[in-house]
Amino acid sequence: MSHIKLLRDCFSRNLLNRKPCKESVRKLNTLRFVSNGSIFTRNFGTQTAPDLDSKVLNSPWGEIKVGNETLTEYVFSDYELWADKPSVTCGVSGRSYEYGMLRMMVERCAMALIGHMRLSPGDRIGLILPNIPEFPALIHGAIRAGLIVTFANPLYTAEEVRRQFTDCGVKSIGTIEMFMPLAQEVSKSLKDYKGTIWIGGEDDKAKGIFGLRSLLMADHKADLPKLNCDDVCLIPYSSGTTGMPKGVMLTHKNLVSNLKQTQCPKIMKYEGEKGHGDVILTVPPFFHIYGFNAVLNYNLTLGYHVVSMPKFTPEDYIKCLVEYKPTTLFVVPSLLAFLATHPSVKKEHLQSVETIMVGAAPTTDSMLEKFLLKCEKTKDEIKLLQGYGMTESAPVTLMTPYIYPYNKVGSVGQLIPSTQARIVSLTSMESLGPHKSGELYLRGPQVMKGYWKNETATKQTVDSEGWLHTGDVAYYDEDQYFYIVDRTKELIKVKGNQVSPTEIESVIMELPEVADVAVVGIPDALAGEIPKAFVVLKLNHILTEKQIYDVVAQKLTKYKHLEGGVAFLQKIPRNAAGKILRNELRVLGSKK
Repeated sequence: MSHIKLLRDCFSRNLLNRKPCKESVRKLNTLRFVSNGSIFTRNFGTQTAPDLDSKVLNSPWGEIKVGNETLTEYVFSDYELWADKPSVTCGVSGRSYEYGMLRMMVERCAMALIGHMRLSPGDRIGLILPNIPEFPALIHGAIRAGLIVTFANPLYTAEEVRRQFTDCGVKSIGTIEMFMPLAQEVSKSLKDYKGTIWIGGEDDKAKGIFGLRSLLMADHKADLPKLNCDDVCLIPYSSGTTGMPKGVMLTHKNLVSNLKQTQCPKIMKYEGEKGHGDVILTVPPFFHIYGFNAVLNYNLTLGYHVVSMPKFTPEDYIKCLVEYKPTTLFVVPSLLAFLATHPSVKKEHLQSVETIMVGAAPTTDSMLEKFLLKCEKTKDEIKLLQGYGMTESAPVTLMTPYIYPYNKVGSVGQLIPSTQARIVSLTSMESLGPHKSGELYLRGPQVMKGYWKNETATKQTVDSEGWLHTGDVAYYDEDQYFYIVDRTKELIKVKGNQVSPTEIESVIMELPEVADVAVVGIPDALAGEIPKAFVVLKLNHILTEKQIYDVVAQKLTKYKHLEGGVAFLQKIPRNAAGKILRNELRVLGSKK
């Protein structure tokens, strides 16, 4: 069968007849070389004892070989071994692509972006997409073409997307029918705009719309650029430790290094071996760095079957558990809580599950106990893995090994290969030893190149010695397991989503009645944290709590809404330098 016919048949089964999605380690004694470019320098059967005299900690799992691979080249390096196996599937519609087809779509997409849409290497392309099977085809097609990708939460308002895409200089947007009005509105503000890519739709030349299907079917030809591993290929946006969202410049080397680091045999279920054909059920969005690199790219590299959904509903998730019988679940703590406590989730739904990877925030041993009780399995039958990372570190820096002591549940793990850490005193700035809390500094090949067009913020976050200042307060124990205990950074974590207080404050300050404002996160049993605003009004001016809530709800996406409420104060507490004393406000907010 020719490639053209194969592609046509695939689309007739998938995009053309799609259901709408808008609603919708075992103990290791010997080293294994697994064709992923990684070289580990330790004997994993007898792990080297940590050097407690050193204030700079090195990974107990050795080093990787930091090579020259580009991201798409690395992710699909072994795809021919499982070319006829499913790669990514929509758990709602059943739409799916085999690995061989997906790799072909990536190459054809790259050709079309350069040869037909006239985009040039280095141009930025913005994605407004949920988790759908075409996501990896478009993002890797763009990266293979030498473009730089940025992605936005599809639930963002037009103002939020416009701010990000304008800052990044986006020249094309890829989206689906549901978000086409948003994309078209934002595109009007973008300079030198080349057109919108519509996944699931047809060409509309008058509106500058290119259907993805027609782009792939036309067999466009182009000279694809030779890429360098030090090229920036991804700019996700993050608030870092403070302030407004900033573009995080991640290179091919950053992303590939992190894939190699997390494929350390000690961390992996199959001791580093690929191609076991596991089924992965995942909800974390591909438009976050955790979902994109730590879930999607990680599992594609291993030849696993990734099942996801464009939108989470309990009914669809349970349907996926029943139909696909996943061996591994990628979750955030709120989803683990759902599985452990929701009455619709039965023990028979969870019988295939062998591994659960928790990201975005640490979970607790009590929640694990509830989950094990629900599925009637022991801690030896289901492995709970946890980790820690940031957008600025592509994202993983700490991980629990596949087998680790039960009394370490709640830890975010040990340093992954080729990663160093220091715990730095918040007062004296000296490096601290075990069981002493301070700010966590990290260093490794996965740390970002810097913030897009923001040298000042880059220097504040990554120092001259390459240490990434995480803004998180942590400590490590005598076995070099790390624990996150607090945050020095201002970010609010709502169900694993980053919320910048500065962003909400800037919206509230647009109200002419407001003299000053501060936003903090207060504890919430379901979401982890929710935003609360403290507002100072100008003399003789009046505003209600609802008026302030409504203006934020109008301009920002739902998880940034002021679900913690609004409190009115005479003065915002600040230090001598004028910095908001957010800890005081958190205490105050938790009492009300």
